Amino acid sequence: MHETAIMWFRRDLRLTDNAALLDACAEARCVVPAYVVPPAGAPEAPGASRRAWLAASLRSLDASLRARGSRLVVCEGSASEALVRLAAECGASLVVCSREWTPAGMAAEAHASDALAASGVKLAVREGALVVTPDALRTRAGGGYRVFTPFHRSWLERVRPESPQPAPEHISPPERWPSGADLPEKPSAAPDIGAYWEPGESDAARRLKRFVRDNLARYPDTHDRMDLRGTSELSPYLANGEISARQVLHAVDAALVGQPERSAARVAGDAFVRQIAWRDFAYHVLADAPTLPALPLRPEFAAMPWQDDPAGFDAWRAGLTGYPVVDAGMRQLAETGWMHNRARMVVGSFLAKDLLVGWQAGQRHFSDLLADADTAANAFNWQWVAGSGADASPYFRVFNPVLQGTKFDPDGAYVRLWVPELAGLPVRWIHAPHQAPADVLRTAGVRLGATYPRPVVDHAEARERALAAYDVVKAAKG
Repeated sequence: MHETAIMWFRRDLRLTDNAALLDACAEARCVVPAYVVPPAGAPEAPGASRRAWLAASLRSLDASLRARGSRLVVCEGSASEALVRLAAECGASLVVCSREWTPAGMAAEAHASDALAASGVKLAVREGALVVTPDALRTRAGGGYRVFTPFHRSWLERVRPESPQPAPEHISPPERWPSGADLPEKPSAAPDIGAYWEPGESDAARRLKRFVRDNLARYPDTHDRMDLRGTSELSPYLANGEISARQVLHAVDAALVGQPERSAARVAGDAFVRQIAWRDFAYHVLADAPTLPALPLRPEFAAMPWQDDPAGFDAWRAGLTGYPVVDAGMRQLAETGWMHNRARMVVGSFLAKDLLVGWQAGQRHFSDLLADADTAANAFNWQWVAGSGADASPYFRVFNPVLQGTKFDPDGAYVRLWVPELAGLPVRWIHAPHQAPADVLRTAGVRLGATYPRPVVDHAEARERALAAYDVVKAAKG
């Protein structure tokens, strides 16, 4: 039994179903919960939206800890140096944390382990972020999966319906609290997260309960609709560890008890669980290809003739491309720190294929503005939409932004919400104002090139240019 242990919170900002926290409580007489704020510019430093989310989430975590007789100690700097200082100040001989399956996360664990060991302190790492870890799921040849369907099949065989572990009722505090920094504040340049979200474990649990009760049964029919709240909206909570994937799976499984094998409810549940598997898949691919955030997974894509288009990129980033569904998605991201999944695919395709701007630029922008920014999912999904990743979208699939809007925002409600200058357009023209008759535009108060931009590219021409660029990739592959 250790006298004092440090619980090093990372992307596991919850008390429920937190194996690392429970181990710290079980193996030490008192526990010092800590969070280390990385220095600006560090590989693990979050973007503006996630910093805003963290500012609120850490306050929520601190309140939950105080309700159990404890509190959160905030440290600043590199994790290894901060933890060594903290362990020396509070006399801790054990540090416990949850594993992060990212290159930066694994490196931080290794550096912290070495630095702590030199001071006589043990670092214990527990699992909890993924349902099935990369080291537990390999192909018959011993490598990692690159195709989702066989991965999903093997993943399902390894999922165990274990109940989430309850939060500790009491966390024994140290006799004297170590010094720490103030809880971080929301960055002034970040979106107003609080206007749309309530970060923290409690709201994550409420959203999960509401989704399972109200939307799970309709999930296959509504999750692609940008104008409906048909998704779980749990991604920021999962990315910050305010809820575990196991909690999500357990809630879905509990809702399906007694349902026939091939019932509509089972089909809906399976469709949603598939998204959790896709999240794990991204981490598995990253574990086998640590360069995923920077280099194409398929090496022939190094020959892709990406274009230098600062004006096009700026228009995309600002939501001023002249394609309403693209602009709606980008404005939703800028204002809320989140974007509907279908919109992410549409805006990603537009950047990489219509504009031929390299996916890395889009990935960096998403990393800065997404409250659910996640190294594995961000890199994996950008490479998927660009065609260079695992089980990627075919090179010839270039989303038509007008058709995508018509299909997945059929009444134009999503566009009217986020691109209000087009709100007066009839449904027929809401996704293609550049094709609307002059009198329709005049009646709606829309002046192309003034109140709303003309398209930055002609989609039909851009598609042909993209296919020609992909021919270069095919030739490079031989």
